[in-house]
Amino acid sequence: MKLKTHIHQSHITRNIIYNMAGIKVAVLVVALMVVASGMYANAITCGQVSSSLAPCVNFLKSGGAPSPQCCNGLGGMVNQAKSTADKQAACNCLKTAAKNMPGLNPANAESLPSKCKVNIPYKISFSTNCNSIK
Repeated sequence: MKLKTHIHQSHITRNIIYNMAGIKVAVLVVALMVVASGMYANAITCGQVSSSLAPCVNFLKSGGAPSPQCCNGLGGMVNQAKSTADKQAACNCLKTAAKNMPGLNPANAESLPSKCKVNIPYKISFSTNCNSIK
């Protein structure tokens, strides 16, 4: 009887150890996923930049006063672009979008941040070297 009890307890102990090892692996996988998602979650895309600034098209072409939606979009884009890589990506997206926008007035684009009272760490211009942005 003692032998059966010892074998049964040994089997239970082994199952507990295997289950604990499985839980540790699962926790490690989840932790790695959280860390990895944090590394890429903040990367800004050209789609986000374009969406943020879509309400600005009329201003960029015709001038006048930018709409509140335009200024909110510009501010949102700046808030999304926190890292150096994001700022450089946003800058490059702006330059690409500007080149593909017929009727864009470059002076309107340059004046947009000041008219919206939004601080951008670079000049919105075709001549801006986006790689120099920190």
